[in-house]
Amino acid sequence: MRKLVYICITVVLLCQGCKESETATIEVVTSEEMQSLLSLDEVQVVDVRTPEERLTDGYLKASQNIDYNSPTFAEDIALLDKTKPVVLYCGAGGRSTKCAEKLKAAGFVKIYDLQGGISEWKHKGYPVEYTNN
Repeated sequence: MRKLVYICITVVLLCQGCKESETATIEVVTSEEMQSLLSLDEVQVVDVRTPEERLTDGYLKASQNIDYNSPTFAEDIALLDKTKPVVLYCGAGGRSTKCAEKLKAAGFVKIYDLQGGISEWKHKGYPVEYTNN
């Protein structure tokens, strides 16, 4: 009987430990909240649209482009720091939501997803950058 109690306690403690290690969170943020996040020093801003979309529709100044549909997507994402916050955006929110789930599964600690994507960002009157060619 004692052995059974010991095993049960061990299993419960192990399960609690597993739950505590699941610290990854995804938070959908508004354009206003995103504006505040962009001022943080350690935030990694990732545009998951295609390079063509980025060129024609503009992009957030501090962002890097990692195309969600690229064959090198997994390798490109692996170059990000998992311990620093990641802010994701796409055109309207679909790809960034999928990307957020992949980052969570990969062990990233804090993930922010821009609600409505860059379309909503621009609609609210926030600035975008364009590359001059």
